[in-house]
Amino acid sequence: MIKEAELEQFKEWLKENNAYVFTINGFPYGGFHNTRVKDHVHTPDWTTNDRVEYTIRLFDILAKLLPDKIDGGVSTSPLSYKYWFSTLEELSAAKEKATQNVLKVTRHLIDIKKTTGKILHLDLEPEPDGFLETGAEFIDWFQKDLLTAGTKQIAGELSVSDDEAEKMIKTHVSLCYDICHFAIGYESHEKIIDLLEKEDIKIGKIQISAALKAVMNSNISFRSDIKQAFERFNEATYLHQVVAAKNDSGFLRYRDLPQALDDVENPSVKEWRAHFHVPVFEKDFGLLQSTQDEICNVLDIQKKKALTPHLEVETYTWDVTPEALRLPLQKSISRELLWVMDQLSDTK
Repeated sequence: MIKEAELEQFKEWLKENNAYVFTINGFPYGGFHNTRVKDHVHTPDWTTNDRVEYTIRLFDILAKLLPDKIDGGVSTSPLSYKYWFSTLEELSAAKEKATQNVLKVTRHLIDIKKTTGKILHLDLEPEPDGFLETGAEFIDWFQKDLLTAGTKQIAGELSVSDDEAEKMIKTHVSLCYDICHFAIGYESHEKIIDLLEKEDIKIGKIQISAALKAVMNSNISFRSDIKQAFERFNEATYLHQVVAAKNDSGFLRYRDLPQALDDVENPSVKEWRAHFHVPVFEKDFGLLQSTQDEICNVLDIQKKKALTPHLEVETYTWDVTPEALRLPLQKSISRELLWVMDQLSDTK
């Protein structure tokens, strides 16, 4: 239930501070900080009515807050978490149910547009070990599952053509492009963005975020130092999946940082990238680095192509960042925003 009086107070505060709301991060549900989250960041997943109802509430709130003449988005989880399902049959059934629930929200967004004229979109966010882990997996699901199930369904329910139904889905379901997550997967931003454009699938929001990485060599002593450096980021609140690039161009995937630390001497590995959102303005962390260059790459494409008007700096790990790297929160957030603005400047 929306508490209308509190919502009106917030709207007045926004007006007084010359601010507005255009996006909501709807991935987390309930407590997210100062509690053990790990894989439960996906709870409730898209197989549940709780996720549907929660997401609809967020959209109903956003519809009331959103200024005229701009679109609004809610980012959300990549359907579910792969390791909760032990067989391909279970995975397939869960994906089918999740897709149907996404279509329920899509219908709600179509109704909001019809009654208010406001365009709202659900932005699914690929993440390591999610059902939709990569850009390619998202596009494959969008084409083979969402459009296949949704086009005829919505066309029949609303008495519109298949083409019109497909257009509605593409208006109201899009990709949340989390740069950290794409960097962890060593994905080519140019290739994914080109494929999205070819398939006419929108990027609803770019989340500007950086992962940790380290380039390995064969020296065991050096790898021991790398392990010690990563251990500073081994905390118990969030999942910190690691994807390791191998010398043979393959990849090893670790569900969480401790599993990678146990395998640090693996001679087949040449680089680690870890799912730990570090400040975007910082590139070097001693023996470790960030994937800041990936952010610069995507923002350069954004400047040329205007992929989306929705940019969100998404560093949420301030409370669990090693103490030596912490600054006062307000200063850290200000530095991040100023750094991003500088990257987007025409003088860069």
